[in-house]
Amino acid sequence: MQNKIGNDEKYYNEQDKLNTIRMREVLDTLPHFCRQFFRGIETTTSARTRLGYAYDLRTFFEYLHSKNPALKNMAITEYKLDILDMIEREDIEEYQEYLSLYEKKDKEITNAEQGKKRKMSALRCLYTYFYKAELIQRNTAELVKMPKLHENEIIRLEPDEVATLLDQVEAGDKLTKGQLKYHEKTKLRDVALLTLLLGTGIRVSECVGIDIDDIDFKTNGIRIHRKGGYNTTVYFPDEVRTALINYLEDRKLKIPEEGSENALFLSMQNKRITVRAVENLVKKYSRNVTTLKKITPHKLRSTFGTNLYKESGDIYLVADVLGHKDVNTTRKHYAAQDDENRRRAANMVKLREK
Repeated sequence: MQNKIGNDEKYYNEQDKLNTIRMREVLDTLPHFCRQFFRGIETTTSARTRLGYAYDLRTFFEYLHSKNPALKNMAITEYKLDILDMIEREDIEEYQEYLSLYEKKDKEITNAEQGKKRKMSALRCLYTYFYKAELIQRNTAELVKMPKLHENEIIRLEPDEVATLLDQVEAGDKLTKGQLKYHEKTKLRDVALLTLLLGTGIRVSECVGIDIDDIDFKTNGIRIHRKGGYNTTVYFPDEVRTALINYLEDRKLKIPEEGSENALFLSMQNKRITVRAVENLVKKYSRNVTTLKKITPHKLRSTFGTNLYKESGDIYLVADVLGHKDVNTTRKHYAAQDDENRRRAANMVKLREK
């Protein structure tokens, strides 16, 4: 891999800049004391995380503004820090219930367990910060139980479905006439992109951020920027290598838009491909492979993780390759008995001798 020239040009740095700009816009709609909170957690969180917290806290303060008679006639930006001490446990429990279904700009918004937990985490973080700073008397949010998450079965592609998916991307089978118009132009890119996701288990956000000079074909390694904000190298098998080399030959014929000159994967507009575009292309191809499973880029990551665990039996290796900070996260998802084991177990117990 070549040395990087100008880190400011890196995709993830640009994303941080965009998130910082969005953050300032959201802060202008929040109580002034929130600025102190976000400054306080800046060194321990990413710009993306802080932006998510800001959106979630805005939902909370908008709820207070619409439902609390004492706060209705005051602009949200004028709320003082002491309102956190005024809020009772019951108020936060009612907020949690409100999150199940509410309206905003004539749109119905719902939150399942995961959405509620994320919004409650933002609120807890706000309370904990000011409570530890001894600027409020009570940590009321900590008294409210977090929503219980029910573990869902891992959705992944079976080996034959993976083969069918990649074959279909190459051949364009089952695509509509409209989709086939663009298929020849994007086929090599799509094969390389899906093969890379399935062959390494990297996140879609990590995938779209890859630059051409992040790839080292001598070692079959790719430098990626992990979710936690650090750089690491992941290694890919020969099938991924072949797909990438084929695509890069075609990539040489493209004239990228300014700012996307070094991006590995380009959109039809010759700009760095976006997360949304990758999600759409995974959806486009996978819906013709299986109608029973909703396949997303994250499900391709789950497919890789499951296959690696089956082959290695090493949960620590899987955690390391996937970039999980806590091996318990990996164990929860990949160490459960799979369908194949359950089917085998069905024939192990004999009720009567024949």
